[in-house]
Amino acid sequence: MERTLIKDLRSKIDQTVELKGWLQVLRDQKKIQFLILRDPTGAAQVAHWKPNNEALAEEIAKLGTESALTITGKVIDNPVVKLNGLEIQLESLIVDNNAESPLPFDPFAETLPTIDYRQDWRYMDLRRPVNNLFFQVETLVELAMREYWTKNNFIEIHTPKLVGAPSESGAELFSLDYFERKAYLAQSPQFYKQMAMASGFERIFEIGPVFRADPSFTSRHMTEFTGVDMEMSWIDSHEDVMASEEQWLNYVYTRVKEQFGDAIKEQFGVDLVIPTLPFPRIPMKEAVEILKSRGWVPADKKGDIDPAGERDIAAYVKEKYNHDFVFLTDWPIGVRPFYHMRKPEDETLTRSFDLIACGLEITTGAQREHRVEVLQKQATEKGLHFEPIQFYLDFFRYGCPPHGGFGLGLARLMMVMLGVGNIRESVFLFRGPTRLIP
Repeated sequence: MERTLIKDLRSKIDQTVELKGWLQVLRDQKKIQFLILRDPTGAAQVAHWKPNNEALAEEIAKLGTESALTITGKVIDNPVVKLNGLEIQLESLIVDNNAESPLPFDPFAETLPTIDYRQDWRYMDLRRPVNNLFFQVETLVELAMREYWTKNNFIEIHTPKLVGAPSESGAELFSLDYFERKAYLAQSPQFYKQMAMASGFERIFEIGPVFRADPSFTSRHMTEFTGVDMEMSWIDSHEDVMASEEQWLNYVYTRVKEQFGDAIKEQFGVDLVIPTLPFPRIPMKEAVEILKSRGWVPADKKGDIDPAGERDIAAYVKEKYNHDFVFLTDWPIGVRPFYHMRKPEDETLTRSFDLIACGLEITTGAQREHRVEVLQKQATEKGLHFEPIQFYLDFFRYGCPPHGGFGLGLARLMMVMLGVGNIRESVFLFRGPTRLIP
């Protein structure tokens, strides 16, 4: 018999069906047993009249909550039943895997354990429907990203994650032995994205793992995460990159709203808002002045903005523009890498941006410097030696178009989209300074 999903039971009235799922609740009464069976599409009530089969009744009584079961029974229309007005009259049952008792925790309890404890038993935590929906939405988000890019003539590439030189700086690198020499886990596909521009690919994207040896214990940092990267050629400035990103995000949000808007509102309590175009843009100098006028105190003198500042500038943008997104543009050279192009009218500033969404930085992007002599000069100013990055500098020696792009953290975008407060809840399995298992 072919499996029936719980969401399709209404079309199977008076038919015998086979269901597969987890035992969420067992109510063992004097004459009757009720089993609430759950699959990824919903839950259904199964009824067994004990006198009909006492051996089966004894087997059911021994079941642990969250056991994996295959159930066969007749679908009955019963308006009294709270679960969709349906009931399954049990005919047979197979215990695929009986759950031990007690459970590490009840994923359906009103009060859940701490995040860290639930991370120890992540597969149990993921059984909650809200988590199933989360990854359904994330699947559509990635699909929509690829849809937009392929419709706009982008090529998907996969860059190496084992590299011989750092792509950002010497900090936050995971190193490992690579035969007779040292290798590193890639902090970013940045150098190889630019190689694709020198290869004449013109428009590329990548969705893949990124590694940062960052000893942060915040609600927004991980040591391994999924990066979403784009690079495009023949641009005039970083404005072209920002315009491309906001149109792309508008497309992604539209696709998600169409398919999952109601479910997101029900499970996450979030009324998903499709961001209007264009997103607000604020130069960094202006953003710092706005923040200071609101009582913000800079953490350093280099021109960076800390998380509190990001939240405050987001609040300002919400008040003034009623928008959840803002591009902070024209960052000072002190907080940007050597390969960001500088503004010709002010060499202390770069043609770069961050995208802040609901108070959280989710993107860094820029126009890149494509002139090898300028790259060498800027690398020297940053105290970098040419030898480790010579392969990278070579990309620009034989004709390379003006180009730029961005990198976005997928988990951070999902946090913003679904209103999740901690990045540990926004990935299948979290990796941080103290967590390597499960």
